[in-house]
Amino acid sequence: MLHPDRLLPADDKLRSIARSLYEGVKDLPIISPHGHTDPKWFADNEPFSDPVSLFITPDHYVFRMLYSQGITLDSLGIGGAPENCHDLRAIWRLFAKHYHCFQGTPSRIWLDHVFSEVFGIDERLTPGNADAFYETINTALTSDDFRPRALFDRFNIEVLATTESPLDTLASHAKIKQSEWDGRVITTFRPDPVLDPEYEGFSDNIQRLGELTQTNVDSFTGYLNALRDRRTYFREHGATATDHGHPSPRTVSLSPRECETLYKRVTQGNASPEDADLFRAHMLTEMAAMSIEDGMVMQIHPGSYRNHNDLLFQRFGRDMGADIPMQTSYVAALKPLLDRFGNDSRLSIILFTLDETTYSRELAPLAGHYPSLKLGPAWWFHDSPEGMRRFRQQTTETAGFYNTVGFNDDTRAFLSIPARHDLARRIDCGHLAGLVAEHQLRESEAHDLAHALSYSLAKEAYRL
Repeated sequence: MLHPDRLLPADDKLRSIARSLYEGVKDLPIISPHGHTDPKWFADNEPFSDPVSLFITPDHYVFRMLYSQGITLDSLGIGGAPENCHDLRAIWRLFAKHYHCFQGTPSRIWLDHVFSEVFGIDERLTPGNADAFYETINTALTSDDFRPRALFDRFNIEVLATTESPLDTLASHAKIKQSEWDGRVITTFRPDPVLDPEYEGFSDNIQRLGELTQTNVDSFTGYLNALRDRRTYFREHGATATDHGHPSPRTVSLSPRECETLYKRVTQGNASPEDADLFRAHMLTEMAAMSIEDGMVMQIHPGSYRNHNDLLFQRFGRDMGADIPMQTSYVAALKPLLDRFGNDSRLSIILFTLDETTYSRELAPLAGHYPSLKLGPAWWFHDSPEGMRRFRQQTTETAGFYNTVGFNDDTRAFLSIPARHDLARRIDCGHLAGLVAEHQLRESEAHDLAHALSYSLAKEAYRL
């Protein structure tokens, strides 16, 4: 079902070069430094229960497409587990009936890869073979070879980072660390629930932060000390990075007095939208200062209007496929932070964007100058063949390859991780093949770059 030259250039000469480059990197270990898989899977190592909860309900790439076709989330078992096997099969059949909707999307590439490479199914999913697919997958999931740790090892994952709130106890990570399994699963510090005054339950979250750290968080100074304490706790559980999903990359640098006054407003429920935005902006600068102190890499990925569908948000909560990209600006927004810390090589900030218009105009020039900045890969809506090609075309000439950080898969869908990395490696090898054919690179240089883009850049950038 899967063509060996899929996603490689159509031109015979380019394809030959790309094929050679790909052969050199296709079996490299996977570095997965930014993702959202559940650490409980690897802590408990219980079998995955069924095809629906493996492929559909945790993957917003999948169910947002189905929702766009008028399929309700309830009918997909989201918001409440289906009561019996018949319901699960009905959901799977519904998925198969609409599988053609994924044609031309990266989800189709990932899913076909998983069906073929992981489960050995050499057919396309259709309504006619939906039950056979379900049986094959369901039977495989009962085998020890398909438990989470076995798949982790089979996928040749060297390190996988999950993402947790600062209020998480990290019990699953502790259990993994105490086990005899040698798979490396680490956490990432995602402080949005206690940095964003517009996050639901923000004031209660602050109080919980104080309880966890046994710190008085009534003052801004105490609040910062509590954050430092949690960062230390996360580092003890393997974290090398922080992750910030702010609406915009705006930064400011306020005085201590201004900080204290603003903190009181946002924690006492008197904050305006501008207060919330100002607090987030200052806290990005504070997080950069803490990253210089403790060495954690800082990831900033703004530009998403999160939970745009209020009906779904009110009923089902966050991450229901209704996050929409927005126009974003970086040059002026980041200047207050960069004025303080941009020239400090101890700081490493990885910038992501959903606004591709900023690649060549803003992000590549910024990363091509400041020692503290690097560019994250094409991400989320642009984690796709054309998105990856656009990223390389628009950033390389200004920022170079070595001011980027390779690839990360940013997924909740565990089984898609090798599929996503394979796609990225094929696209990068195709891009490098073009540079070789144009005599911009020697083929030996392209082989070195293919290795860096597939493996070493991510490992170095995330200090792994």
